[in-house]
Amino acid sequence: MVSPEALLLARWQFAFTVSFHIVFPAISIGLASFLAVLEGLWLKTANRVYKDLFLFWSKIFAVGFGMGVVSGVVLSYEFGTNWSGFSAMAGAITGPLLAFEVMTAFFLEAGFLGIMLFGWNKVGPRAHFFATCMVATGTLISTFWILSSNSWMQTPQGYAIVDGRIVPVDWLRVIFNPSFPYRLVHMTLAAFVVAAMIVSACGAWHLLHGRRDDAVRKTFSMALWMMAAIVPLQLLAGDAHGLNTREHQPAKIAAIEGLWDTEHGGTSLNLVGWPDMKQETTHFAVKVPHLGSLLLTHTWDGEIQGLKSFPAEDRPNSTIVFWSFRIMVGMGLLMLLLAFLGVLLRRGKRLYEARWFQWFALLMGPSGLVALLAGWVTTEAGRQPWVVYGVLRTQDAASPVTVDQVGTSLMIFILVYTVVFGTGIYYMLKLMAKGPDLHEQAEIETGDTGPGRGRFDHRPLSRPTDAIDE
Repeated sequence: MVSPEALLLARWQFAFTVSFHIVFPAISIGLASFLAVLEGLWLKTANRVYKDLFLFWSKIFAVGFGMGVVSGVVLSYEFGTNWSGFSAMAGAITGPLLAFEVMTAFFLEAGFLGIMLFGWNKVGPRAHFFATCMVATGTLISTFWILSSNSWMQTPQGYAIVDGRIVPVDWLRVIFNPSFPYRLVHMTLAAFVVAAMIVSACGAWHLLHGRRDDAVRKTFSMALWMMAAIVPLQLLAGDAHGLNTREHQPAKIAAIEGLWDTEHGGTSLNLVGWPDMKQETTHFAVKVPHLGSLLLTHTWDGEIQGLKSFPAEDRPNSTIVFWSFRIMVGMGLLMLLLAFLGVLLRRGKRLYEARWFQWFALLMGPSGLVALLAGWVTTEAGRQPWVVYGVLRTQDAASPVTVDQVGTSLMIFILVYTVVFGTGIYYMLKLMAKGPDLHEQAEIETGDTGPGRGRFDHRPLSRPTDAIDE
């Protein structure tokens, strides 16, 4: 049996490593689809600016993709070192789901990634576009399987317990569990939002530094159009996700709202406050009558179970999820404001001149990642004390590790991650600060413009490729 101190350190270690990991796949998912759009526009319009933007953002995608793969490998080993109880009991479900992800998504991404990054001048434009689309499709398929696995842990079904182990009896019910469609849509849109916020911040940075060329303007404009389309959809998806969570994980909803007693005839919403797990109350609460019912049941007097309806040992930590949820929502509302202001400024033809707005877009650059991590904390901390909701408790999922063992490995992870991923993030920021290179004028002068031009001006494999940071 693992001690409470070792269990806490093991949870901190997993939270640390998975937080690093989720950032890079989110960037990769969003940028991969952005790259497919850029290349498609280049093929359709023959406007070289789209290819310049593709070449620029593909470098950042490559760095993020590589760090996403490395950080994901660490997690799979961690299941064996710190969470052997989970692997032993639930491995028959989660193992195949992760294997499906590797076979259908990772192989697709890895198989076409080389063509996408280094296939220019080696294959035809349409073949290259096909490779880019396959990489983007692979990232979305990966999202499908990972979210299916995680959603099953949140709302398990389609299984039986045989000799103390969870075994699948209906794979369709396992994959398409009750919370899966909501989580899949919410997470996919979140990845697009993360990419759009990074791209818009990059464009704002260069506008603030005086660049007004077509590449920078299109970068800024496309990202803001993306925000205007995606953020309202994300709010709707979040609302549907909340309704689903209230149905299947009512304790999580009560913890998110800092709601202790079931209120009959209409539930108030705590806008702010400080949930106290020991005294079973929310201090300094600012309440809005009936707003909780309107948001979580879409009725005036809908009833929401309070935390006191659940045994103390089955309650999530309300203090954590109360604030992580509000950080996520707050970031989302600021993003909506950014997208709305962008539409207004575009109508007034001041999008590229309003420096205050460009500063706003630049400062909002990390907001997508902040919202993503806050939402992930809400999802995972709100599931506690269960690893598989209602089936396997976290303390039973842990390996019999000691405080010294897990503490030492946690320190090593912090040191290695700081060096490796700190370097990668610094390099991504350096690339974005440099901005896209412009080749349009040079190719107009040489006549080498448009899709398919200049592909075979050298012997195959003899033409040096651009350095990744040139």
